[in-house]
Amino acid sequence: MLDIKRLRNEPDEIMKALQRRGIDAPLDEFAELDRKRRKIIVEVEDKKALRNQVSDEIASSKKTGGDASEKIAAMKKVGEEIKALDIVLRDIETQLDDIVLDLPNTPLPEVPEGADESANVTIRTWSEPTKFDFEAKAHWDLGADLGIIDQERGAKVAESRFTLLRGMGARLERSLINFFLNLHTEEHGYTELFPPILVNSDSMRGTGQLSKFAQAEMYKLRDDDLYLNPTAEVPVTNIYRDEMLTEAELPIHVTAYLPSFRREAGAAGRDTRGLIRQHQFNKVELVKFVLPETSSDELEKLTADAEEILKRLELPYRTVALCTGDMGFASAKTYDIEVWLPSYNDYKEISSCSTYMDFQARRLNIRYRPADGGKPRFVHTLNGSGLAVGRTFAAIIENYQNEDGSITVPEALRHYMGVDEIRNI
Repeated sequence: MLDIKRLRNEPDEIMKALQRRGIDAPLDEFAELDRKRRKIIVEVEDKKALRNQVSDEIASSKKTGGDASEKIAAMKKVGEEIKALDIVLRDIETQLDDIVLDLPNTPLPEVPEGADESANVTIRTWSEPTKFDFEAKAHWDLGADLGIIDQERGAKVAESRFTLLRGMGARLERSLINFFLNLHTEEHGYTELFPPILVNSDSMRGTGQLSKFAQAEMYKLRDDDLYLNPTAEVPVTNIYRDEMLTEAELPIHVTAYLPSFRREAGAAGRDTRGLIRQHQFNKVELVKFVLPETSSDELEKLTADAEEILKRLELPYRTVALCTGDMGFASAKTYDIEVWLPSYNDYKEISSCSTYMDFQARRLNIRYRPADGGKPRFVHTLNGSGLAVGRTFAAIIENYQNEDGSITVPEALRHYMGVDEIRNI
């Protein structure tokens, strides 16, 4: 949520920032409603002050035996006017809340401007794209041939884009989760959490998942105020909702594995055939709660932590800065890490690492008390995938395939897998 004071005092700057995202925000409507709100508040306070004054006069008149009936009738009318104004005020505040909650975050000045992913800027690359001296296969064909990916039976159990992993496929998925968590907790300094898989609407709204731009992608339980977790960012970021932290507690770095559920878009083709866009997928999430002064450096560190996974697995990747038109609703700046997938002959996103500044913290009311005794301030929040497990699975299968159809297990995973190769026995 954007700062209300900024919306009041810097409407032109905010309008320009949101226009960089291709959004024509209704800030004139906000300003007009805000003026009406403040005018009504003044009017209500004046009427309440009058009522208090006259109530004292009525009480004094009654003590002396005077007739206060006219004043009583007048104050009854004033009370009805106050109730009517309160109704109008609540309606205006609801309209203001709707406008503010639908406004995305403003991008930081250094974010490249552009309408879509074609304007994203490559920051760095690591290793060269994998080349083969034989005809390489896509991960869905390799997995089917090896008997480790079964999309037909997954669809039978649920529907299309739900996948059954079998044997060494299931072990590879589990090994990746353990490898990710161990690296982040043992070497990168994150505390592991295992939060609820179901989240309520307050949690979804707080992190921006219930914006009008995203809610159609979510799975909602029909008879409860609960959603299937779309990403571990939601439950983990909400653990400090409505809490006052101390400066000494910050920064807080946490990581969590959760199965996640999303109505991923995508036309029929490679995205829906393989593991790239699944309705159920596993992720290990990295979340940070930090001081405002450190959030820029913390984004770089978080991105490096996610990249380190791919370096250890020796998978070629690149890191790109998303342009204004390609960022998520709540993000102020995002780096996408994209892994090389031979079946696409291209890089595909495997992690998005974002800083939200105080945008999420305002929605969630997560503040901290400065050590110098100053007024409470909102924390800054960040998150990123560390990594998307299914997409890492696909990248390993494709980049480590051999001509005979077997898969060489990356050295970093052999301790977890217990084998050096995955082959059809």
